Amino acid sequence: MTNFVLVAGAWLGSWAWSDVLPDLRAAGHAVHPLTLSGLADKQGARAGQQTHVDDIVDHVERLGLRDVVLVGHSYAGIPVGQAAERIGDRLARVVFVDAVVPADGGSFVSSWPEGRAQVEAAIAAHDGFWPPPAAADCAGQELGEAATARLVAGATPHPGATLTEPAVLRGTLAPLPATYVKCLLDGAEPSPDVVALLKGERWELVTMETGHWPMFSRPRELARVLLDAAGTGR
Repeated sequence: MTNFVLVAGAWLGSWAWSDVLPDLRAAGHAVHPLTLSGLADKQGARAGQQTHVDDIVDHVERLGLRDVVLVGHSYAGIPVGQAAERIGDRLARVVFVDAVVPADGGSFVSSWPEGRAQVEAAIAAHDGFWPPPAAADCAGQELGEAATARLVAGATPHPGATLTEPAVLRGTLAPLPATYVKCLLDGAEPSPDVVALLKGERWELVTMETGHWPMFSRPRELARVLLDAAGTGR
């Protein structure tokens, strides 16, 4: 039995995975959707980037999980990548879903140079939080009115420190068994750092013809991608 640990991106909590869970559970696996500190039902908790790494590692270790597939969407790729390195032989695979991949000393904003100033200004103007997206920010991502409304209604302000603080890695992520899921409506190619990692023997690329939030736009297809990445879908 695989233990899927699912971590959604900025502004979102465990609720974002609700449409993905049934197919994973129907395949006989345990599923652990996590809310990171300071978000969704954990609003009010103080959080820096290492808090989010600890959220993931502590969950895995507290429950004694093994054969773990860590799944990080968007921003969550940064804490998930660090957590994957820390949980050692408990890890079966890490899956980055249209995600930012951590680099030692780098942050979410440093990985996004064209948007860095905008994000940092928004954090400064909103008491240290990145404000949630509006419906217009979700345009062109295959969401539709209902899914867009659901995402916007559920999103909560994101702790800004988690976006600006540096990642801490022991080495390169190249040795990790990893799948990178590129959502093509959000850009045709992964970032250059991901392209470099995909040249290694342990990384594979999967593409989805959908937008940046596939857990809303194509949840059953995403579940199949996760099962296949874990080697349990065949």
